[in-house]
Amino acid sequence: MPAIQRSEFALALNQVASERGLDVSVVLETVNAAILAAYRKDHPDIVVEEYSAELDPNSGEAKIFHNKEDVTPPGFGRIAAQTAKQIILQKIREREKEAILTDYKVRIGTVVNGMVLRFAGPNVIIDVGKAEGVMPPHEQIQNEKYNLNQRLSVYLKEIKPGPRGDEIIVSRTDNGLLEGLFKREVPEVAQGSVEIKSIVREPGNRSKVAVYSNQSGIDPVGSCVGQKGVRIQAIIQEFNGLEKIDIIQWQDEPSLYVAQALSPAKHVTAQINEADKVARVAVPQDELSLAIGKEGQNVRLASKLTGYRIEIAGQEEPVEEVVEEKAEEQVEKEANLAAVTQEIHEAVNEPSVVKEAPEDIEHKGEQVTPAEENKATE
Repeated sequence: MPAIQRSEFALALNQVASERGLDVSVVLETVNAAILAAYRKDHPDIVVEEYSAELDPNSGEAKIFHNKEDVTPPGFGRIAAQTAKQIILQKIREREKEAILTDYKVRIGTVVNGMVLRFAGPNVIIDVGKAEGVMPPHEQIQNEKYNLNQRLSVYLKEIKPGPRGDEIIVSRTDNGLLEGLFKREVPEVAQGSVEIKSIVREPGNRSKVAVYSNQSGIDPVGSCVGQKGVRIQAIIQEFNGLEKIDIIQWQDEPSLYVAQALSPAKHVTAQINEADKVARVAVPQDELSLAIGKEGQNVRLASKLTGYRIEIAGQEEPVEEVVEEKAEEQVEKEANLAAVTQEIHEAVNEPSVVKEAPEDIEHKGEQVTPAEENKATE
């Protein structure tokens, strides 16, 4: 049987092996299996186990054997050559996909910019550069609407088997997306001088992020907010303004941490039962709705953030107001006392109190001096 385009085949095989890093023996084994499959299409009644195919890596000649007997049909060389070409191209694609997946395995846990490529049933397919990411329904923010060619940031969550091989799963609901956005927008977080201690989210509605810094002179909350709120606003815009973000000062003292976590409510006091992991919280009556939040969302997120079950109750007025009222009462009392003292002083020094001259006043027959007169009057 004539050689199958020996020079072209041999050069192509060796070039693929060197450029793509493919093992020649693996390619040849795959090509042999494909050649045998091609032979079986024309001979469907054969017992596959009794047949084998061999491809000479030097000459490119293909042969079919039945129990080691050459049964290669005439003209089969052209079919073998086409099959070999297809297999080599397929191997190239598989190798490239493996290389891309290997590259993305290293990047799992990071945030990348993507673009909505198409929709595959309930899944959204995202172009993430050299590969496509799959965003299943549970990784989508429910109140977000996605459109073709829409640009958005996604979190590279994992690589797992799918119907067509391994798939890159991307997410918009994972906490890692929010953490990655903080690292992108806040240099102090990226450098490690501000640490994100905890994140809780109800995606598309509200998030709470606890931040901390052990470096003097660094305000962790202020760093994340940015001048005039520019940093936090950039992050909120990544969620199309749908998700509100509370930045909390992480505290080592649980009672202070719980009070901070209930932001935007103020004047909050908490008593901690460490054994039961319960925080009993008192909030001014006018701050109660803020502390609880719409449908209990704020207190629910604060509980998840701190790890304590929060029992919250309103109080008539904040402690600060009581202190201020007492201070005002004291000031008023002091003012009244001063007024009374002034009246007494004016009464004592009133000119009508002494109407007679000192020489006209007698006391037991003796003349009374002015000093003695005053003393007597007093």
